[in-house]
Amino acid sequence: MTIDSELDLEVLKRIGKIVAQTLQEMINHVRPGITTAELDEVGARLLKKNGARSAPMLVYNFPGATCISINDEAAHGIPGERTIQPGDLVNIDVSAELEGYFADTAATISVPPTSALHQKLISCTQNALQRAIHSARAGQPMNVIGRKIEAEARHCGFQILRELNGHGVGRNIHEEPQNVSNYFNPFDRRPLSDGLVITIEPFLSTGTSRIKTGSDGWTLSTIDGSLCAQFEHTLVIRRGRPIIITTP
Repeated sequence: MTIDSELDLEVLKRIGKIVAQTLQEMINHVRPGITTAELDEVGARLLKKNGARSAPMLVYNFPGATCISINDEAAHGIPGERTIQPGDLVNIDVSAELEGYFADTAATISVPPTSALHQKLISCTQNALQRAIHSARAGQPMNVIGRKIEAEARHCGFQILRELNGHGVGRNIHEEPQNVSNYFNPFDRRPLSDGLVITIEPFLSTGTSRIKTGSDGWTLSTIDGSLCAQFEHTLVIRRGRPIIITTP
């Protein structure tokens, strides 16, 4: 969507804050021994308390309030009986709706003991997101986002999961523009416009650039079992620095 009023921005900020706080509360509960279903319930309770509805459940009938993906799982991991273990990489993706507006955010954390590789992957993915956000200004082509993410990934020696990307958001969880690429596409000259609401969400991998869909029909994992990380924000494009909606 494109922001056309202060009301749009006000409600977007409210749902953005809710999903950001929900993500942080879930992160606070990550520990060895907790199941992904128990972790999901933490998020579900907080969304309900704030009057928000889980976007994956609402729009796609996803079997969980949030997506929780571990180690080689890149996205759409279904909460269940799996127990989080020491040394796991845990990705939590929270998206929700409030009064007809949607916001989407995600983060990856390492459960101690944290290896040097885990820390490097997390730091690089965070840096890629921040560099992309800083470059996303009205009047610039869409591909500046992928250029910054790809440059950071290459600098760190990691791959980009090329089939996963950011997207438009606002009045639905996925809307135009449908493909905000995480790699540089020289032909993608679509202009970033003032007020456009999008997500930026780099997915980096220690090995492959490709993913596969699991037997559950939802979970997306790296084809070679390599580790991956994701960070995501919802933001409003401006002529200056974007407005990050998904902050606690």
